[in-house]
Amino acid sequence: MTITRPDLVVVTAPTAAREDADPGVEPAHADHSMSALRERCDALHDEIVAGQRGAVDRQHALGKLTARERLDLLLDEGSFVEIDMYRRHQIHGLGMEKRRPHTDGVVTGSGTINGRRVFVCAQDFTIFGGSLGEAHALKIQKVMDLAVSTGSPFIAINDSGGARIQEGVMSLNGYGGIFQRSVQASGVIPQISVVLGPCAGGAAYSTALSDVTFMVHDTAQLYLTGPDVVEAVTGQRVTHAELGGAQVHGTRSGIATFVHDDEESCLKDVRYLLSLLPANNLETPPRLPGRDAAADLRPRLAEIVPAEPSKPYDMRAVIGEIVDDGEFMELHEAWAANVICALARIDGEVIGLVANQPMVLAGVLDVAASQKAARFVRFCDAFSIPLVTLVDVPGFLPGTDQEYAGIIRHGAKLLYAYCDATVPRIQVILRKAYGGAYIVMDSRSIGADLSLAWPTNEIAVMGAGGAVSVLHRRELAAAPDPDALRAELVADYTRQLMHPHHAAERGLVDDVIDPVHTRSALARGLAMLRDKRRQPVPRKHGNLPL
Repeated sequence: MTITRPDLVVVTAPTAAREDADPGVEPAHADHSMSALRERCDALHDEIVAGQRGAVDRQHALGKLTARERLDLLLDEGSFVEIDMYRRHQIHGLGMEKRRPHTDGVVTGSGTINGRRVFVCAQDFTIFGGSLGEAHALKIQKVMDLAVSTGSPFIAINDSGGARIQEGVMSLNGYGGIFQRSVQASGVIPQISVVLGPCAGGAAYSTALSDVTFMVHDTAQLYLTGPDVVEAVTGQRVTHAELGGAQVHGTRSGIATFVHDDEESCLKDVRYLLSLLPANNLETPPRLPGRDAAADLRPRLAEIVPAEPSKPYDMRAVIGEIVDDGEFMELHEAWAANVICALARIDGEVIGLVANQPMVLAGVLDVAASQKAARFVRFCDAFSIPLVTLVDVPGFLPGTDQEYAGIIRHGAKLLYAYCDATVPRIQVILRKAYGGAYIVMDSRSIGADLSLAWPTNEIAVMGAGGAVSVLHRRELAAAPDPDALRAELVADYTRQLMHPHHAAERGLVDDVIDPVHTRSALARGLAMLRDKRRQPVPRKHGNLPL
């Protein structure tokens, strides 16, 4: 295989050995008895499944599994039903008529994961480098249509050099058909992309349109234009990993939701993720037996979070005390780490958690954190996953870099996502909740169904020190002892406007709870809101601040 551009694949002329035999053509004077026909059919099937030995060995030498080996790991044993195994391209010219392998470089079909139906496609790099042509695209489009019509999740395993040059515009047309279906399926069925090899050019858009993207270190490559094109156009020399490796997309671009060290652990996590998701938007997430969480007190919660508002702590420790068995699946763990987004269970019920992380940038909201949380909120809302928001936020990150990058627009994405969400929503204010960041983090004013607060809560336009500096600037400047006056004014401001029950007295907090009762309060709140219904205002769609 010769790659002239990272998103366009040229398939080299086939070897003489491959030209001699066409597995789809019966020899002259063939026996047409039933037993002979069955034998030839079985032989062809086995030959397709086995693949070309040399190509399979090369795939393994690259540290990658074959498409069928990946499906074996992903799906329940013996559950895979293949569709369009015998599909072949119909292209003539440029040497393509001499090589027409079955499957056309993608394995498609359906199987089960933990007994639940899914539809899958797995690109086969051993055939045409997994490049996408017309027949290849039609196979993917068929299983996408079946996934939507049956209300089943769709999983795409990507390992392809991109569009097949020999098929010209029909390759591009094939991508367009896939993208159109992905958009129509958005919010209807979960769509998961798994990148286990190159995913270049137009194919990269499939990952951006998916709900969740998995990548593997070292072998996964995801970009629109490869290193050669980047160097030719910009003069910048960059490696495949530096341009579009898993580390880049897991920490900088935010495209990779999960990053793994190997394919086995990656596909295992795909299975686990699906155990937390409904099959489609008309179902609820799979529920496990209750854990008596309503009576579960957690004394350690009173020890994890310092009462002093400026002292950091790890919000993951708080989450671990709140959720069942301390287990949660964090999305985008290494990107925008100042906010945590995770799926977990409370009393057997799947929930989505959004939480500020005081260990990173003091938990402020910035451009990346706003984007990350907004997309997660909309994902949870689309698939009927209740939202729990843990608040300890000093505000939005100030500075020209953030303002020039559009923090107003990106912060509005999170605001819009919460305002538009119809699932049960519970807010818990642990400590600080200042300014616009308080509003954006699912405050009662934008539709939270239940707002709880710890005795350490501080809800205000800004911290007491900052407020005093603004309100009493002249008095402080003229005072003989500014420090003493400041301390007095700060104490007075705190006493009047920032005491633990200030917001509760005005109906903006429903209850001030002992931290020890947080898990039990959430379990009771979720049970109370389980049958929540809200009819949306009739409209074509809103104008999300993209």
